[in-house]
Amino acid sequence: MTFDRNQPYNDLPALPPPVELETKAVLKRAVAAHRALADLRGMAARIPNQSILINGIVLQEARLSSEIENIVTTQDDLFRAAADGDGKADAASKEVLRYREALWTGFERLRNRPLTTNLFVELVRVIKNTDLDVRAVPGTKLANPASGEVVYTPPEGQALLRDKLANLERFLYPDPPDDLDPLVRMAVMHYQFEAIHPFTDGNGRTGRILNILWLVEQGLLDIPVLYLSRYILARRNDYYAGLRGVTEHGAWEPWVLYMLDAVEQTARETCERVQRMLALMESVRQEVQSRAPRIYSKDLIEVLFAHPYCKIQFLLDAQLAKRQTASDYLRTLADLGVLKAQKAGREVYYVNERLYQELVR
Repeated sequence: MTFDRNQPYNDLPALPPPVELETKAVLKRAVAAHRALADLRGMAARIPNQSILINGIVLQEARLSSEIENIVTTQDDLFRAAADGDGKADAASKEVLRYREALWTGFERLRNRPLTTNLFVELVRVIKNTDLDVRAVPGTKLANPASGEVVYTPPEGQALLRDKLANLERFLYPDPPDDLDPLVRMAVMHYQFEAIHPFTDGNGRTGRILNILWLVEQGLLDIPVLYLSRYILARRNDYYAGLRGVTEHGAWEPWVLYMLDAVEQTARETCERVQRMLALMESVRQEVQSRAPRIYSKDLIEVLFAHPYCKIQFLLDAQLAKRQTASDYLRTLADLGVLKAQKAGREVYYVNERLYQELVR
């Protein structure tokens, strides 16, 4: 049957695809991607406080994943919103923070359950802050934002969509188990989830969260710290062309290779970033210890790197000092040039500019 992008793709084929997924080229790329993930996993384990990665690298993943959906916020607005909670944030920053919340929610859920339709629903509800469910109303079409031309019409009918999601679950957890490489399975999962397009909104962000959660569940990462959205955003045209290639021509190999390259390159870049952050932490540790030994502690340095926008409250929460003493600590660090005081309304932030520059580079 000829694919018609203007008609609901109710004939979206079930998984597994009727093609050889693990071609010679795919297997070669998968080996390189696994090696890069192992390096990242080992490097991330050297970070003394995992919140340093969650509040820094993962926040950038949340920002860029949202930017793919044209939800744009500035770095400063986002870091301030993350420091304050979303109460005073603009709408775009709130939505980005909800992506991070959804990612963390999924990570916590993995302790007790696998990736299922119920988890997909829970994640999209956090992202959109509303009680979304699998689509029941017809009429969803994906269009080119510039031309308005319809590029894809996903399947329709809640029962059909749930059947296709159930098939996706069976593909993820086959019985009996098979030996398909987990990274290849992730690439297929991502295409199928996006093609099912189960929700009225939030599908892209939910799908990108599922990629990271799958890597964690499969033991390829310990925490959800892969910076995948940067790669997709820089190669957005190739990303959408790859999805269309599978839909319209059954071109699985180029799509799987694209996703494997995304994992490999992103893992290497993130590993290098973590390495630079560790070196920066050590440099600041030595500087504070030598120039301000009275206030130095290992815990203080970790607080300074847990978030680029530090506040007195962060030191109180870490039980490092009482309010006046905490204020003195931060002012001392600002006098030394370790931090830079920045007033916004009634709040004073102490910006770790070196960490900030590392995170946004």
